[in-house]
Amino acid sequence: MREQAATLRVTDHRPWPVPEGRPWVMAQSWHDLLFAHWRVPAAALRPVIHPEIPIDEFDGSAWIGITPFRVEGSRPRLGPPPPLVSSFPECNVRTYATIDGKPGIWFFSLDAASRLAVHGARRAWRLPYFHADMAASTRGDAVAYRTDRVSPDGPQAAFEGTYRPSGPVRHALPGSLEHFLTERYCLYTLDGRGRVHRGDIHHPPWPLQPAEAELERNTMTAQVGLDLAGEPLLHFARRQDVLMWRIRPI
Repeated sequence: MREQAATLRVTDHRPWPVPEGRPWVMAQSWHDLLFAHWRVPAAALRPVIHPEIPIDEFDGSAWIGITPFRVEGSRPRLGPPPPLVSSFPECNVRTYATIDGKPGIWFFSLDAASRLAVHGARRAWRLPYFHADMAASTRGDAVAYRTDRVSPDGPQAAFEGTYRPSGPVRHALPGSLEHFLTERYCLYTLDGRGRVHRGDIHHPPWPLQPAEAELERNTMTAQVGLDLAGEPLLHFARRQDVLMWRIRPI
């Protein structure tokens, strides 16, 4: 809990200040996170992203990311982590958008092993969360990860593989592809009337490491009609402490 709140001591790296006059409402610690990114044509994403959401490009291409990790210590601002529901695996599928000069994340889906987390995030952040049968374990530096979506209201999606860091920790340089893909401090979503909302987030700079992975199954992007080809760009982060604010209309 102290590590999560202490993230507010480090803010100079942010592209805009943390929200003033509004307290954060949720804290989490993310462990053993893999960033797996594929270059895709922006035209391939346009039909499956709301027209009010721009698609960010780097070096002439859009990017789609799959990020498996473990959530630990998920808690509301004024309380401790609740028993049984504060720790669970999660796996996100994402691309990137910038509105009003604020680079953020657009989620195609978010799978979690906690039914309560899925229900709460759908309601509070209006994000496309789904319940999944998931498992994550570590052996040395390696992480074995599996997810199979079981929510009846979502298309089938699965991911399975093993990944590990393969180099030292470093922070992404501004202007680099790594910075473009990871250093984003908000998410974008839609309300029930199709209006765009922004949800601010805060964390220290990502402690990135190069990574390697053996991916056995990956159908996470079939839900948006994409078959990811080629080797992904891989990065690993051992831990990140994150604060979240309520979404607000833009």
